[in-house]
Amino acid sequence: MKLEISLFRFDYKSDYLPYYTKNFIKVDKQKTLLDILNTINQEYPFGYEKSADFNVVVNGVYLTLGISIDELVDNFGKDLTIEPISIRRAHTDLLINQADFEDRLKVLSEFIEEDDKKVYEDYKIYFYASNTINYEYDYIGDAILLLAYDLIEKNPSNEKEILEALSEYECSASYHTSLKNRVYKIDSSIEEKISKIKNKLGLTKPVNEQDLFLEKKNPIDFGTFDETKEIKHDFSDFNLSYFKGIETDEQTVKLIDSLNAKIINTPSSNIDLALDTFHLNSDFTMKLASHAMLEAFDNGADLIVVDDENIFNLFDSNRKSLESACGREIPIPVLHKNELQKLACAEHESVKESLSKHIINPEII
Repeated sequence: MKLEISLFRFDYKSDYLPYYTKNFIKVDKQKTLLDILNTINQEYPFGYEKSADFNVVVNGVYLTLGISIDELVDNFGKDLTIEPISIRRAHTDLLINQADFEDRLKVLSEFIEEDDKKVYEDYKIYFYASNTINYEYDYIGDAILLLAYDLIEKNPSNEKEILEALSEYECSASYHTSLKNRVYKIDSSIEEKISKIKNKLGLTKPVNEQDLFLEKKNPIDFGTFDETKEIKHDFSDFNLSYFKGIETDEQTVKLIDSLNAKIINTPSSNIDLALDTFHLNSDFTMKLASHAMLEAFDNGADLIVVDDENIFNLFDSNRKSLESACGREIPIPVLHKNELQKLACAEHESVKESLSKHIINPEII
Protein backbone atom coordinates (compact mmCIF):
# COMPACT_ATOMS: atom_id res chain seq x y z
CA MET A 1 0.00 0.00 0.00
CA LYS A 2 1.25 3.46 -0.92
CA LEU A 3 0.22 6.72 0.75
CA GLU A 4 0.43 10.19 -0.76
CA ILE A 5 0.95 12.67 2.06
CA SER A 6 0.90 16.46 1.80
CA LEU A 7 2.73 17.63 4.89
CA PHE A 8 2.38 21.16 6.24
CA ARG A 9 5.72 22.93 6.60
CA PHE A 10 6.53 26.30 8.14
CA ASP A 11 9.48 27.76 10.03
CA TYR A 12 8.68 31.09 11.63
CA LYS A 13 12.37 32.01 11.54
CA SER A 14 12.74 31.75 7.77
CA ASP A 15 9.38 31.28 6.01
CA TYR A 16 7.00 34.08 5.10
CA LEU A 17 4.20 31.66 4.23
CA PRO A 18 3.55 27.98 4.96
CA TYR A 19 3.86 25.37 2.22
CA TYR A 20 3.22 21.65 1.74
CA THR A 21 5.64 18.92 0.73
CA LYS A 22 4.54 15.80 -1.14
CA ASN A 23 5.65 12.52 0.39
CA PHE A 24 4.99 9.13 -1.19
CA ILE A 25 5.24 6.47 1.47
CA LYS A 26 5.18 2.74 0.83
CA VAL A 27 3.67 1.15 3.92
CA ASP A 28 5.85 -1.67 5.13
CA LYS A 29 6.34 -2.17 8.85
CA GLN A 30 4.64 1.04 9.91
CA LYS A 31 1.57 0.49 12.06
CA THR A 32 0.40 3.99 12.99
CA LEU A 33 0.40 7.54 11.69
CA LEU A 34 3.23 8.22 14.12
CA ASP A 35 5.29 5.55 12.37
CA ILE A 36 4.60 7.24 9.03
CA LEU A 37 5.76 10.63 10.31
CA ASN A 38 8.84 9.02 11.82
CA THR A 39 9.62 7.54 8.40
CA ILE A 40 9.30 10.93 6.70
CA ASN A 41 11.35 12.57 9.44
CA GLN A 42 14.28 10.23 8.84
CA GLU A 43 14.78 11.66 5.35
CA TYR A 44 13.25 15.12 5.69
CA PRO A 45 13.40 16.30 9.34
CA PHE A 46 10.50 18.45 10.51
CA GLY A 47 8.89 19.65 13.73
CA TYR A 48 6.44 17.39 15.58
CA GLU A 49 6.23 15.43 18.81
CA LYS A 50 7.15 11.76 18.62
CA SER A 51 4.18 10.71 20.69
CA ALA A 52 1.06 8.71 19.86
CA ASP A 53 -0.93 11.33 21.80
CA PHE A 54 0.29 14.25 19.67
CA ASN A 55 -2.62 16.06 17.99
CA VAL A 56 -2.72 16.82 14.27
CA VAL A 57 -5.32 17.51 11.59
CA VAL A 58 -5.78 14.97 8.80
CA ASN A 59 -7.99 15.99 5.88
CA GLY A 60 -9.68 18.55 8.11
CA VAL A 61 -10.34 16.22 11.06
CA TYR A 62 -8.58 16.44 14.43
CA LEU A 63 -6.99 13.26 15.75
CA THR A 64 -3.89 11.80 17.39
CA LEU A 65 -0.86 10.14 15.84
CA GLY A 66 -1.79 6.87 17.52
CA ILE A 67 -4.41 6.08 14.87
CA SER A 68 -3.60 2.88 12.98
CA ILE A 69 -2.80 3.05 9.28
CA ASP A 70 -5.64 0.69 8.41
CA GLU A 71 -8.13 2.88 10.25
CA LEU A 72 -6.61 5.99 8.71
CA VAL A 73 -6.99 4.67 5.16
CA ASP A 74 -10.48 3.28 5.79
CA ASN A 75 -11.71 6.68 6.98
CA PHE A 76 -9.60 9.19 5.05
CA GLY A 77 -8.24 7.36 2.01
CA LYS A 78 -4.66 7.16 0.77
CA ASP A 79 -4.32 10.83 -0.16
CA LEU A 80 -3.71 12.60 3.14
CA THR A 81 -3.10 16.22 4.10
CA ILE A 82 -1.50 16.57 7.52
CA GLU A 83 -1.55 19.92 9.29
CA PRO A 84 -1.00 21.35 12.79
CA ILE A 85 -4.01 21.82 15.05
CA SER A 86 -3.70 25.56 14.51
CA ILE A 87 -2.22 26.86 11.28
CA ARG A 88 -2.53 30.39 12.58
CA ARG A 89 -0.32 29.56 15.57
CA ALA A 90 2.14 27.19 13.88
CA HIS A 91 5.79 28.05 14.49
CA THR A 92 7.70 24.96 13.33
CA ASP A 93 5.78 22.66 11.01
CA LEU A 94 3.29 20.72 13.18
CA LEU A 95 4.38 22.44 16.39
CA ILE A 96 2.37 25.43 17.57
CA ASN A 97 2.53 28.27 20.06
CA GLN A 98 -0.25 27.39 22.50
CA ALA A 99 -0.11 30.56 24.58
CA ASP A 100 -3.75 31.32 23.77
CA PHE A 101 -4.81 27.93 25.12
CA GLU A 102 -2.75 28.38 28.27
CA ASP A 103 -3.97 31.95 28.79
CA ARG A 104 -7.64 30.89 28.93
CA LEU A 105 -6.93 28.90 32.09
CA LYS A 106 -6.86 32.22 33.95
CA VAL A 107 -10.66 32.30 33.71
CA LEU A 108 -10.90 29.49 36.26
CA SER A 109 -7.58 30.03 38.05
CA GLU A 110 -9.07 30.44 41.52
CA PHE A 111 -10.83 27.07 41.32
CA ILE A 112 -8.10 24.81 39.95
CA GLU A 113 -5.46 22.62 41.54
CA GLU A 114 -2.40 21.05 39.95
CA ASP A 115 -4.21 17.92 38.77
CA ASP A 116 -6.84 20.09 37.04
CA LYS A 117 -4.11 21.56 34.83
CA LYS A 118 -3.34 18.08 33.53
CA VAL A 119 -7.03 17.53 32.76
CA TYR A 120 -7.11 20.86 30.93
CA GLU A 121 -4.08 19.84 28.86
CA ASP A 122 -5.93 16.67 27.85
CA TYR A 123 -8.74 18.88 26.54
CA LYS A 124 -6.41 20.83 24.22
CA ILE A 125 -7.63 19.12 21.06
CA TYR A 126 -11.15 20.45 21.73
CA PHE A 127 -9.87 23.99 22.16
CA TYR A 128 -8.26 24.05 18.73
CA ALA A 129 -10.81 21.84 16.97
CA SER A 130 -13.60 24.33 17.66
CA ASN A 131 -14.73 26.05 14.48
CA THR A 132 -15.67 29.06 16.60
CA ILE A 133 -12.04 30.01 17.10
CA ASN A 134 -11.69 30.51 13.34
CA TYR A 135 -14.17 33.39 13.58
CA GLU A 136 -13.87 34.62 17.16
CA TYR A 137 -10.20 34.50 18.15
CA ASP A 138 -10.97 35.47 21.75
CA TYR A 139 -13.42 32.61 22.28
CA ILE A 140 -13.16 31.18 25.79
CA GLY A 141 -12.60 27.72 24.33
CA ASP A 142 -14.38 24.40 24.69
CA ALA A 143 -11.56 23.13 26.90
CA ILE A 144 -12.50 25.69 29.56
CA LEU A 145 -16.18 24.76 29.34
CA LEU A 146 -15.28 21.10 29.82
CA LEU A 147 -13.01 21.90 32.74
CA ALA A 148 -15.76 24.05 34.29
CA TYR A 149 -18.11 21.07 34.12
CA ASP A 150 -15.53 18.84 35.80
CA LEU A 151 -14.84 21.40 38.53
CA ILE A 152 -18.53 21.74 39.32
CA GLU A 153 -18.87 17.96 39.48
CA LYS A 154 -15.88 17.78 41.82
CA ASN A 155 -16.99 20.63 44.05
CA PRO A 156 -20.67 21.61 43.56
CA SER A 157 -20.36 24.38 46.14
CA ASN A 158 -18.32 26.36 43.59
CA GLU A 159 -20.95 26.14 40.85
CA LYS A 160 -22.31 29.67 41.20
CA GLU A 161 -18.85 31.27 41.18
CA ILE A 162 -17.65 29.14 38.26
CA LEU A 163 -20.70 30.02 36.18
CA GLU A 164 -20.22 33.69 37.03
CA ALA A 165 -16.61 33.47 35.84
CA LEU A 166 -17.79 32.02 32.53
CA SER A 167 -20.51 34.66 32.18
CA GLU A 168 -18.10 37.52 32.78
CA TYR A 169 -15.92 36.42 29.86
CA GLU A 170 -17.17 38.33 26.80
CA CYS A 171 -16.90 35.60 24.15
CA SER A 172 -18.05 32.65 26.21
CA ALA A 173 -20.26 29.56 26.00
CA SER A 174 -22.93 31.13 23.80
CA TYR A 175 -20.42 31.00 20.93
CA HIS A 176 -19.88 27.25 21.17
CA THR A 177 -20.24 25.26 17.95
CA SER A 178 -20.48 21.49 17.84
CA LEU A 179 -17.29 19.45 17.69
CA LYS A 180 -19.11 16.42 16.32
CA ASN A 181 -17.78 16.50 12.75
CA ARG A 182 -14.42 17.99 13.66
CA VAL A 183 -12.83 15.53 16.10
CA TYR A 184 -12.32 11.93 15.04
CA LYS A 185 -14.50 9.50 16.99
CA ILE A 186 -15.40 12.14 19.55
CA ASP A 187 -16.95 10.82 22.74
CA SER A 188 -20.59 11.93 22.92
CA SER A 189 -20.05 12.97 26.54
CA ILE A 190 -17.94 15.92 25.36
CA GLU A 191 -20.86 17.69 23.71
CA GLU A 192 -23.17 16.61 26.52
CA LYS A 193 -20.97 18.29 29.13
CA ILE A 194 -20.78 21.53 27.16
CA SER A 195 -24.55 21.49 26.60
CA LYS A 196 -25.10 21.14 30.34
CA ILE A 197 -22.89 24.15 31.00
CA LYS A 198 -24.80 26.18 28.41
CA ASN A 199 -28.08 25.14 30.01
CA LYS A 200 -26.85 26.06 33.48
CA LEU A 201 -26.02 29.49 32.09
CA GLY A 202 -29.49 29.77 30.54
CA LEU A 203 -28.12 30.35 27.05
CA THR A 204 -29.96 27.93 24.79
CA LYS A 205 -33.33 28.04 23.08
CA PRO A 206 -34.79 25.28 20.85
CA VAL A 207 -34.23 25.93 17.16
CA ASN A 208 -37.95 25.64 16.38
CA GLU A 209 -38.54 28.53 18.79
CA GLN A 210 -35.92 30.77 17.18
CA ASP A 211 -36.96 33.55 14.82
CA LEU A 212 -34.45 33.02 12.02
CA PHE A 213 -35.87 35.79 9.83
CA LEU A 214 -33.72 38.86 10.45
CA GLU A 215 -35.27 40.55 7.44
CA LYS A 216 -38.66 39.96 5.80
CA LYS A 217 -40.52 36.88 7.07
CA ASN A 218 -40.81 34.52 4.15
CA PRO A 219 -42.27 31.15 5.23
CA ILE A 220 -42.56 28.58 2.43
CA ASP A 221 -44.43 25.29 2.34
CA PHE A 222 -42.10 22.76 0.70
CA GLY A 223 -44.56 19.89 0.81
CA THR A 224 -43.41 16.37 1.64
CA PHE A 225 -40.67 14.06 0.43
CA ASP A 226 -41.82 10.86 -1.28
CA GLU A 227 -39.17 8.16 -1.70
CA THR A 228 -41.40 6.20 -4.09
CA LYS A 229 -41.33 8.86 -6.80
CA GLU A 230 -39.55 8.15 -10.08
CA ILE A 231 -36.69 10.39 -11.21
CA LYS A 232 -37.43 11.71 -14.71
CA HIS A 233 -34.82 14.45 -15.13
CA ASP A 234 -31.21 14.41 -14.09
CA PHE A 235 -29.09 17.39 -13.09
CA SER A 236 -26.02 16.49 -15.14
CA ASP A 237 -25.58 20.13 -16.16
CA PHE A 238 -25.56 21.34 -12.56
CA ASN A 239 -23.00 21.57 -9.79
CA LEU A 240 -24.77 20.90 -6.49
CA SER A 241 -23.47 21.57 -3.01
CA TYR A 242 -25.30 19.87 -0.15
CA PHE A 243 -25.14 21.75 3.15
CA LYS A 244 -25.58 18.96 5.69
CA GLY A 245 -24.99 20.75 8.96
CA ILE A 246 -23.98 18.46 11.80
CA GLU A 247 -26.38 15.69 10.75
CA THR A 248 -26.43 14.12 7.28
CA ASP A 249 -29.86 13.30 5.87
CA GLU A 250 -29.67 10.02 3.96
CA GLN A 251 -32.76 10.85 1.88
CA THR A 252 -31.01 13.92 0.53
CA VAL A 253 -27.77 12.04 -0.14
CA LYS A 254 -29.63 9.31 -2.02
CA LEU A 255 -31.59 11.85 -4.06
CA ILE A 256 -28.53 13.87 -5.05
CA ASP A 257 -26.58 10.72 -5.93
CA SER A 258 -29.35 9.71 -8.33
CA LEU A 259 -29.25 12.96 -10.31
CA ASN A 260 -25.86 12.60 -12.07
CA ALA A 261 -24.94 16.10 -10.95
CA LYS A 262 -21.42 17.16 -10.12
CA ILE A 263 -21.18 17.25 -6.33
CA ILE A 264 -19.26 20.14 -4.79
CA ASN A 265 -18.04 19.07 -1.37
CA THR A 266 -16.71 21.83 0.85
CA PRO A 267 -15.12 21.84 4.32
CA SER A 268 -17.95 23.98 5.68
CA SER A 269 -20.78 21.76 4.46
CA ASN A 270 -21.04 19.95 7.80
CA ILE A 271 -20.50 22.76 10.29
CA ASP A 272 -22.73 23.76 13.17
CA LEU A 273 -24.37 27.18 12.76
CA ALA A 274 -25.00 27.76 16.49
CA LEU A 275 -28.74 28.04 15.97
CA ASP A 276 -29.57 27.23 19.59
CA THR A 277 -28.04 30.58 20.61
CA PHE A 278 -29.16 32.54 17.54
CA HIS A 279 -31.30 34.79 19.76
CA LEU A 280 -28.10 35.91 21.49
CA ASN A 281 -25.53 35.82 18.69
CA SER A 282 -27.27 36.23 15.33
CA ASP A 283 -24.23 38.07 13.93
CA PHE A 284 -22.05 35.06 14.73
CA THR A 285 -24.43 32.69 12.94
CA MET A 286 -24.41 35.04 9.96
CA LYS A 287 -20.61 34.80 9.80
CA LEU A 288 -20.75 31.01 9.83
CA ALA A 289 -23.57 30.78 7.30
CA SER A 290 -22.14 33.34 4.88
CA HIS A 291 -18.79 31.55 4.88
CA ALA A 292 -20.45 28.21 4.12
CA MET A 293 -22.48 29.70 1.27
CA LEU A 294 -19.56 31.58 -0.25
CA GLU A 295 -17.36 28.50 -0.03
CA ALA A 296 -19.90 26.58 -2.12
CA PHE A 297 -20.23 29.48 -4.59
CA ASP A 298 -16.48 30.02 -4.92
CA ASN A 299 -15.98 26.31 -5.62
CA GLY A 300 -18.36 26.45 -8.56
CA ALA A 301 -21.68 25.31 -7.11
CA ASP A 302 -24.79 26.41 -9.00
CA LEU A 303 -27.15 25.54 -6.16
CA ILE A 304 -26.99 24.84 -2.45
CA VAL A 305 -29.29 22.02 -1.37
CA VAL A 306 -30.55 21.89 2.22
CA ASP A 307 -32.73 19.35 4.00
CA ASP A 308 -33.87 21.55 6.88
CA GLU A 309 -36.50 24.28 6.62
CA ASN A 310 -34.74 26.33 9.31
CA ILE A 311 -31.49 26.31 7.35
CA PHE A 312 -33.35 27.29 4.19
CA ASN A 313 -34.94 30.24 5.97
CA LEU A 314 -31.59 31.30 7.36
CA PHE A 315 -29.79 31.08 4.00
CA ASP A 316 -32.42 32.44 1.64
CA SER A 317 -34.31 35.02 3.70
CA ASN A 318 -31.40 36.93 5.24
CA ARG A 319 -29.39 37.85 2.15
CA LYS A 320 -28.55 41.40 3.22
CA SER A 321 -27.48 40.31 6.69
CA LEU A 322 -25.38 37.48 5.26
CA GLU A 323 -23.71 39.77 2.75
CA SER A 324 -23.04 42.33 5.46
CA ALA A 325 -21.39 39.63 7.59
CA CYS A 326 -18.90 38.68 4.87
CA GLY A 327 -18.64 41.90 2.87
CA ARG A 328 -19.57 40.18 -0.39
CA GLU A 329 -22.60 39.49 -2.52
CA ILE A 330 -23.97 35.95 -2.14
CA PRO A 331 -25.91 35.27 -5.37
CA ILE A 332 -26.13 31.49 -5.09
CA PRO A 333 -29.70 30.08 -4.94
CA VAL A 334 -30.82 27.62 -2.26
CA LEU A 335 -33.13 24.63 -2.81
CA HIS A 336 -34.94 22.56 -0.21
CA LYS A 337 -34.61 18.82 -0.84
CA ASN A 338 -38.38 18.52 -1.42
CA GLU A 339 -38.16 21.09 -4.21
CA LEU A 340 -35.20 19.29 -5.74
CA GLN A 341 -37.15 16.04 -5.76
CA LYS A 342 -40.17 17.65 -7.43
CA LEU A 343 -37.96 19.17 -10.10
CA ALA A 344 -36.24 15.83 -10.71
CA CYS A 345 -39.62 14.10 -10.93
CA ALA A 346 -40.96 16.68 -13.43
CA GLU A 347 -43.58 18.01 -11.01
CA HIS A 348 -43.01 21.52 -12.25
CA GLU A 349 -46.43 22.95 -11.54
CA SER A 350 -46.39 21.89 -7.89
CA VAL A 351 -42.96 23.40 -7.28
CA LYS A 352 -43.44 26.68 -9.15
CA GLU A 353 -45.20 28.37 -6.25
CA SER A 354 -42.49 27.67 -3.69
CA LEU A 355 -39.69 28.61 -6.11
CA SER A 356 -41.37 31.94 -6.84
CA LYS A 357 -41.18 32.81 -3.14
CA HIS A 358 -37.41 32.40 -2.93
CA ILE A 359 -35.48 35.61 -2.38
CA ILE A 360 -33.19 34.33 -5.14
CA ASN A 361 -35.21 32.23 -7.57
CA PRO A 362 -33.15 29.33 -8.97
CA GLU A 363 -34.90 29.91 -12.33
CA ILE A 364 -34.63 26.23 -13.20
CA ILE A 365 -38.08 25.97 -14.76
